[in-house]
Amino acid sequence: MGGEQKIVVKDDESGVISHLCQIIQQKAKESLSKNETFNIGLSGGSLAKFLCEGLPKIDTEWSRWRLFFCDERLVPEDSADSTWGLYKSKLLPVTPLKEDQFLLVNTSLSPVEAAKDYQEKLLKTCGSPAPSLHLLLLGAGPDGHTCSLFPGHALMEEPAPADGGRIVAHIEDSPKPPPARVTLTLPVVNSADSCVFAAVGQGKAAMMSQLLSKDEAVDDKDLLPASRVRPEKGEVIWILDSAAASQLS
Repeated sequence: MGGEQKIVVKDDESGVISHLCQIIQQKAKESLSKNETFNIGLSGGSLAKFLCEGLPKIDTEWSRWRLFFCDERLVPEDSADSTWGLYKSKLLPVTPLKEDQFLLVNTSLSPVEAAKDYQEKLLKTCGSPAPSLHLLLLGAGPDGHTCSLFPGHALMEEPAPADGGRIVAHIEDSPKPPPARVTLTLPVVNSADSCVFAAVGQGKAAMMSQLLSKDEAVDDKDLLPASRVRPEKGEVIWILDSAAASQLS
C-alpha cells in the first residue's frame, strides 16, 4: 500500500496553514542539504490560498526552489480556472520567487501535446528517467479526486513509467469543468518523497472520514483517488482542522 500515513489535527485554519508551512520549510531544508534544488509540486483550490498566506513567513533558500504543477487546467493564465494564474497573481508578489522558477504548462497546445511537453520539462528539470519529486502539495475534492485523477476514470489504471506508463497524462473528459487538463499520474504521485494534504471546515468532514477510514476489506483499487496516495518510499501527511476531522473514527 505504500509508506507511512500521518494525520495531524489543528484547532483552526490558521493552525493548519502554520503547520503546513512549517513542514514545507523543513522539507525544503532537508532536500537542499542533499540536492541542488527543492522540487515542489503545487495544486490549486484552497491549498493555493493557504500557501499564499503562509509561505511568506518561512525561512528558506527561495532561489533554489523549482515549482511545478500536480495538475493544470488547459485555460489561459488570466482565466479564474488557471492554477498558474492564481499563483502568479497571489504568490509571486509576496515571496522572492521568480516566474522562471515555475515549470509552466503550455496551455495553448492540444491536451495530448501539452502533457507530452510538460513531461519533457519535468524530466529536464527534475531528473531523468524518473523525476525527483521532493514534496507534492495536494488537495482532495468533494468526490475524493486529487490532482486531476477522478474516481472511476481510466487514468486511475495508468501503469508506472517503468511499465510503460506516462509521467504526465492528458484528460479531455474531466467530470469537473474545465474538461481539458494535464495531470501527474498516480504512480508518479506515489514516487514522491512526501505528499501533504490540507483541509479545513465542516464541509470537508464527511469526505475526510471516507478517505481516511481504515477498512482492510476494501481493495486498494476500489479506494477513492486521494486515499490511494501513499508514497512507496515516503510519507503522506493529512493536516486537518478540528471541523474537518470531526467525523474521523
